[in-house]
Amino acid sequence: MSGKAAPGKVRIGISGWLYAGWRGRFYPEGLKQRSELEYAARKFASIEINGTHYSLQRPESFRRWHAETPEEFVFAVKGSRYITHMLQLNNVETAIANFFAQGVLCLGPKLGPILWQLPKRTRFFPDKLASFFDQLPRSHADAAKLARKHDTRLSGRAATKAEARGKIHHALEVRHESFLVPEFIELLRAHDVGLVVSDAVGWPLLLDVTADFVYVRLHGSRQLYASGYRPDELALWANRIGHWRMGSAMRSKDRAISPSRDHVRRDVYVYFDNDAKVRAPFDALALAELVQPLRNSRRRKA
Repeated sequence: MSGKAAPGKVRIGISGWLYAGWRGRFYPEGLKQRSELEYAARKFASIEINGTHYSLQRPESFRRWHAETPEEFVFAVKGSRYITHMLQLNNVETAIANFFAQGVLCLGPKLGPILWQLPKRTRFFPDKLASFFDQLPRSHADAAKLARKHDTRLSGRAATKAEARGKIHHALEVRHESFLVPEFIELLRAHDVGLVVSDAVGWPLLLDVTADFVYVRLHGSRQLYASGYRPDELALWANRIGHWRMGSAMRSKDRAISPSRDHVRRDVYVYFDNDAKVRAPFDALALAELVQPLRNSRRRKA
């Protein structure tokens, strides 16, 4: 044994799983809709829950998702657009409480990062972001305490008990050019919030590492939500993943403002969101095949 720190875990998956166009193509003919999560969870190590972005769910849904997935499986959960798009991060304490009271904590140890996605129109206002970050719970216990402050919309249907211990990670996805400043990266690092590495046409691509994990969303490099990834593009992402999980320096011409030099090995979460033409699941499988040999070769060297 080398005595070196273990490399970070890599979880490659998809954004959501309920897509009619996937049936008969990714999902086998005749597979019942209620079995689609169970099928997808056998193919991938993680999946984003997207329904939480659009409306409050129920605790029984989260418990069912927990039961239908393998023991080591992890969900990322997309934050409410009511918080990010409608309230625009203003006066959000009760809304955040409702978000966690809806049943998120029922995922227990299968709860992975929380994804907060800002709309294209939202510009970089550091004070507003700092206030928002300060209100986010950083552990299951803190989230349970906050969830008890939910309002009457969740009366009789709230889940406010921590069912796991440990840290809750938060990641932020931005889409406006005003975030391309060092102050934004420094703010994320100061608050231990991950920057989403977002690959999409017309959105900023930043490779800065700002937390003890890396969160990647691949929306389609040529056509938003639709174009697939060529072998050379997947190889590029596999190389980046290898650097992140091993904590090694990465040379890139992309717009990394302040590359991490701490050589810390990090967990990496990758989600394909190019679902419109059934690209996402097959691209995710292909990338996982590329990353697996990297993991094995480094294990042999150790």
